[in-house]
Parts: sequence; structure tokens; C-alpha cells
Amino acid sequence: MKFLFYCLVLFAAFSCNNKPIVSKVFVDSLVTHYTASSFAVTIEKDLEFWKSRVDKRPGDVVSLQKYASALASRFHVYGDINDLKKADSIMTAIVGLYHDPGPSLSLAGYKMLQHQFSNARAYIGTVAEMNTEKYATQMMLFDADFEMGDIYHASLILRNNNLPNEYGFNFRQSKLDHNMGELKASIQHMLRAAELSGSSAYLRTAALSNAADLYVHDGELEKAAALYKQCIQHNSCDFHSMMGLGWISLVHDKNEKLANEIFSFVKTKMKSPDPLLKLSQVAELNNSSLAKKYAVQFIEQATHPAYGNMYNKYLIQLYTEILDNPAAALETAQKEIHNRSTSQTCVWLAWCLFKNGKEKEAYRVYEEHVSGKALEALELYWMGKMMKGLGKGYNAEQFFKAAEKNKYDLSLSERKDLEENL
Repeated sequence: MKFLFYCLVLFAAFSCNNKPIVSKVFVDSLVTHYTASSFAVTIEKDLEFWKSRVDKRPGDVVSLQKYASALASRFHVYGDINDLKKADSIMTAIVGLYHDPGPSLSLAGYKMLQHQFSNARAYIGTVAEMNTEKYATQMMLFDADFEMGDIYHASLILRNNNLPNEYGFNFRQSKLDHNMGELKASIQHMLRAAELSGSSAYLRTAALSNAADLYVHDGELEKAAALYKQCIQHNSCDFHSMMGLGWISLVHDKNEKLANEIFSFVKTKMKSPDPLLKLSQVAELNNSSLAKKYAVQFIEQATHPAYGNMYNKYLIQLYTEILDNPAAALETAQKEIHNRSTSQTCVWLAWCLFKNGKEKEAYRVYEEHVSGKALEALELYWMGKMMKGLGKGYNAEQFFKAAEKNKYDLSLSERKDLEENL
């Protein structure tokens, strides 16, 4: 009788833990009744207005800046790289003629979106020398230093600009917390940023969707889904949050059909290659040919020169897992290291060297640039695989255990392999 009781308790707990989080009713309603949000509509109207002004007066610098800003805003919504490239081109011309701080900082922002971090750093440095726009300049210096792996100077900037009631400070402190492995603190700072967003719906949803991502890292998927839904209800064009729900549907609910429906819908709206990556990951366990088809389509788009280094991590992921092309992965990792050398990008290099049979070189990169650093789940998983291949069983086990704590960041096939290794 006791045995039966314990079995029932275990079954109840298992059933509760596997209760679907993403509602098909919500997704069906989202897809069926989709209309562009007022935010997206306003951007389109702004674009039309400022473009007409630019067409009439091509030399009007104010109109050109407003037009570039509207293009960048539309890029944030639909991910069309051509919008960002056009905004960059316009602002580059303006900065070349007028060395004003505002346009220089805007251009630096566009450069960072394209992962041109050293170029961005140079423009921000120029503004810093002007001794104006001090706070905005310091925050953007943080962004550039952080992305380039200079965590010491990035953290120093925040210590010297400690404004706990300011949106930008909390947003960046959250990023720094996450990098240091302080996930709970990272979530709290991102939620605090959302509270401080004022009347800006865009800033609020940006913070909330980032907080949702952090909840996924932390395994709090119900909290993540609630925030993603809140973001979508405020902005029906929040495709990042839609894909967040699709990811939860895939990795927690194991509802590949619903996840596929979400990613396929987003693919019809977005211009970026992101949905193709997700569609490939939906298919990789049960339909390898379809997974490869989407992976190839992703790579064809993401390797276009316009994207530069924006998708290197995911290219490496596909090259070393689904497509079995380690040579292309190593070439990509080396290109990324030239762009920025961080503990994360050094993991990519070590992993790709290992996959190409360069074991001694891979381990040297690990020892010199990775060992002891805080890493994301995918990097932890890759290092576990590498250590196992190098015959370092204890190290492999530690990496696998660490990766398992953030298992929902991994694809289903990576999770399956991780469980087998554990």
C-alpha cells in the first residue's frame, strides 16, 4: 500500500512538473487575430513622413537624423538588416560632416547592433573627449567594453555612475550581474529597469522580455511565459517574445507542433534569419533532413556580408552539430576572435579547434582564456563535450552539471545528449 502511495505521489509531481505552460488557445488567437501594433504603425508613419522630408530637402540634417532613427526603430521590430545598414550610412555621412555628440553616439549604437564593437568604441571615445553628454557616453562606453570582454572597465563605469533609480543603469547592471553568474540579482535589476521605464512602452517591453529570457535561464518558465505574454499584449509585434513562448513550448512542453506553428508565423513577419534557426531546432530530433534544410537556409542568410559577425555563435552551433562542418566552424570562430576576445568567444574557438582535431591547441585556449570564467549553458555543454573527448572525466562532469542548471537554454538534442552524459 505504501509503495502504491509513493508511486501516486511521484506521478502527481511528475504530471505537475510537465503541465504545458504555453496555451494553444493563446497562440491560435495570437496568430488568427494578428494586427500590427500601434508602435509598429507609428514607426511606419514616421518613416513615411521623414522620408518625404528628406526627398524634398536632401541636405536637411535634422530630417536625415529622424529618418535614420525611424529606420533603426523598424529594424528593432522586423529585423531587416537593410534598414539598419541604411541608418548607418546616413549617420556616417552626417558624422563625417559634423562632429556633434548626438549623431556620433547614434552611429555608435548602430555599429554595436552590427557587432562592430571596436568601431563603436572609437566613436564613443570621440564624444568622451568632448566632455559632453557625460552620462549617455559612459553608458555606451559600458556597452562597448562589456561586449568586447573588458568586464573590469565595464564594472568600473557602473560603480562610478551608480544611479539605482535610472533605467539604463539597472538594465546594464542586470547584464553585468548575469555575466558574473548572479542570475537572481540580474533578474531583479531587469525588473527594476521595467519599473523605471516611464511612459515608454518600448523600454518597458525591452526590459520585461529580457527579464523573461533570464527566467528561462533560471528554469522559471512559468514566470518567463507570463512576461512574454505581457509583452505581446502590449506590443503585438514583439516577435522576440513570441519566439520565447515558442521555445518554452519546445523545450518544456515538448509540443513541437505548437512551437513550429509559432516560429513559422514569426518567419512570415520577420526579415532576420532567427526563426530559421528555431525551426531547425524544432526538427532536429525527429526530422533530420528538415532540420538540415532550415539550417542551410539560416546559414545562407546569416553569412550574407550585410550581417558581418552578428550570427557567429549560431553558425558555429549549426556547423558543429547539425551540419557537421567543423572547418567552417573554425573559420567562423577565428573571425569572431578577431572581432572580440571574451571568455565566451574563446570557448567557441576552443570547441572548434577540438572539433577539428587540434586538441592541444584547444586545451591551451581553454587554460589561458576560459578556465574559471562564468559561462552560458551552451558554452558549458561544449566544454563538457571537449573535456570528455580529452579524457578529463572529472572536468567534463563538472561542466555537464553546470550546464544542466540552465538546461532550458539548450536545444532538445543537446539536452538529450547532456542527459546521456550525466
